[in-house]
Parts: sequence; C-alpha cells; structure tokens
Amino acid sequence: MSTNIDKNPSALNIIFRSLHYRNYRLFFSGQTISLIGTWMQTIAMSWLVYRITNSPFVLGVVAFSSQIFNFILGPFIGVFVDRYNRHRILIVTQILSMIQAFILFFLVEQKLIAVWHIIVLSMFLGIINSLDVPARQSFVVDMVEKKEDLGNAIALNSFMFNFARIIGPSVSGIIIGIGGESFCFFLNGLSYIPVIIALLLMKIARRNIKNPEQDVVKALKEGFKYSFGSMPIKIILFLTGITSLMGMSYVVLMPVFAVNIFGGQAQDYGYLMGAIGVGALLGTIYLASHTSIASLTRKITAASALFGITLVLFGLSKNLWLSVVILAFVGFSMMIQLASSNTVLQSIIEDSKRGRVMSLYAMALMGVSPFGSLLAGALANKIGAPNTIIIGGLFCVFGSYLFAVKEHQLRKAVQAAQF
Repeated sequence: MSTNIDKNPSALNIIFRSLHYRNYRLFFSGQTISLIGTWMQTIAMSWLVYRITNSPFVLGVVAFSSQIFNFILGPFIGVFVDRYNRHRILIVTQILSMIQAFILFFLVEQKLIAVWHIIVLSMFLGIINSLDVPARQSFVVDMVEKKEDLGNAIALNSFMFNFARIIGPSVSGIIIGIGGESFCFFLNGLSYIPVIIALLLMKIARRNIKNPEQDVVKALKEGFKYSFGSMPIKIILFLTGITSLMGMSYVVLMPVFAVNIFGGQAQDYGYLMGAIGVGALLGTIYLASHTSIASLTRKITAASALFGITLVLFGLSKNLWLSVVILAFVGFSMMIQLASSNTVLQSIIEDSKRGRVMSLYAMALMGVSPFGSLLAGALANKIGAPNTIIIGGLFCVFGSYLFAVKEHQLRKAVQAAQF
C-alpha cells in the first residue's frame, strides 16, 4: 500500500516517488544489487573472450549467442507472460541466472573454460533473458498502484540499471586486474540472492487473465495485429529496432577501443563503460523528475538524434578522456530515448496485451541487437572499429528523422490516454 506524499514534495520525493510502494521498494533494493553483479559479469565476459581470442568477430558471435533468443522466442514469450504469473516467472529466471553465473565461475577457476563453453552458456542466459525481460517490464504495473506513477517507476528501473552500470564496470576492472575474471562471475552469482529474497517477500494481487485458453497461434496473431495495426506502437518499435541494430553494437566493440585505440588495460575498459553509465544515470534522474508523459514524445526525437551524433563523435575521437566525456553523452541520450519509449509504450497499451507488446519491444531492443553485434564484429574486422561506430551513428540520425515525421501521431495517442 502506498503512502501519501507531502503536499509540497521535495525534489527527492518527486524523483523517488515510486519507492512509496512496498513491493516496488523491495524490487528496487534487490534488483540494484543483482544488476551490479550482472554488469560485473558482462565486463568480465567480454574481457575474457577478447583475452582468449583477440578477435572482434568472436566478441560479436558471443553477443549474438546471448541475444538471438529474444528474437526467436519473443512472440511466444509474450503470450506466455500474458497467461501466467509474472511474479513466479521472475523468481524462476533469477534462480536460473544465478546457476549460470556459478557454472562460469567454476569453469574459469578450474581453467577448463573454452570459447564454446562461453557461447553455450551465453545461449542459456539468452533463453532465460528472453523470458525475464518482457516479464520484468510487464511486472512494473503489478508493483505500482497508481497509473500516473508508472513512468516514474520505469525511469527508476533505468536508474538502478545505470547506477549498476557505473559501479559494476569500475569494480570489475579492478577485480579482473587483481584476481581475474572468475571472481566477477562468483560475485554475480551471489548478487542474485537479494533479488530472489525480495521477490519472495512481495505480496502481489492476483491478476485477472483474459482468454487463458485461447489458442497460442490466435493469441500471437492478436498481439501482432494489435501492435503493428497501431501507428504509435509501430513507430516506437521501428526506432528502437534501428537504434539496436546500428547503434547499440558500440558496446560490443569497447574492448577493441580500450586495447587497440587507446592502448589501455581492463581499468580503461571500465572507465569507458562507466562513463556510459554515468551519462545514462543522469538521464534517468532527469526523466524521473518529470511528471508529464505527454512531453516524452519530443524527448524521444531529440535524444535519438543526439545518440547518433555522439556515436559519430566517439568514432572520430582518438583521446581516451575525450572519449569518456563523449560516452557520457552517448549514455545520457540513449537512456532518454529508451526509457521514454518504454514509458510511452506502456502508457498507451492494453494490460491484457502488455506481455505480447513488451515482448515485441524486447525483440526490437535486444532481439535485433545480435544481428547488429555480428555486423559490427564483421565490419570492425574489415574497416576498423571507429569507422563501424561512425556508420552506425549515421544510421541512428537517419532513424530519428523518420521517427520525427510520425511523432505527432504518437503524441496524440499519449494525450488520449488521459494521464
């Protein structure tokens, strides 16, 4: 049950107003710890792969294997999430993710690890995440009682993700330098315990599920027809897909920049990734302090253009600390675009189809990404990592222009939602 906010709320009360809900407060605290561990494992995994292979292409293959199932399973997962208990789904996915981390720790610690192990375990985690992401995105509405606080809760989700993005890479860079990658995997396994406990302590109202016996194929068709028959939903999915395919692959190439462009070590890799997190964290604070959802459509347009422009500037930079500053703007604009898109999308869709729409959003964000990772790895081998990033940034700028042409239709849909 929520508590009343003061009649004259402070800035912090406005930014963190969703923490007044007990269930969301539990989720926020447990997930923050878990996400720090997740980012530690992400950094350690990329560093391990590049240390073993010295190949940008293999980095792309590993990223592909961890993300492709969001594309393959996405529509079916959406039907599953709409039909079953989201709360229980999340408990299962967190337990399975913990097991994956401990297996990685064991293989690396025993010096048994090989690239094929990493690819198989990445595929396993990818299957888990293909279920976890749409379930977690849809679960926000089950934790926040007032619909007008939905945008704030989504912004705070992004806040904890990017707070972890700052802490995780920085800590992992130090740990890798001292004790190797295996300890990062071990700490990530332990970090799932708080979020599992938090989920078990929640009291979630039973959700009324419409048409639970509906044929799967029919439910799939219904979800596609609803999503792609709506121009506002369609343009968000389109822009997210372009950003994921051509823009997000810059993260995959970060080890190449850290070692080959800037001549650094694991700590420099941590600085680059941490800078993205700092910018993204500032972006989420900015969004969380705003109470109007209707204004977000223009922010999506501006942020997507800025994201592309800053990627181009990063590709052109040859100085580590200038690149760190640029990446902070990359992180800021990326988070404004993605968090605003998520908020607007969740504000205009029907709850009975939420899982299916959010699974398509996850496909556009994470399912398309593996193709971008493969493309980026292949291009980086041919034309170099900087030129690959520049091309991706130019495509993102073009995508923002196409989105801007239809943005007025999205704004009307948000206004019609009567927030």
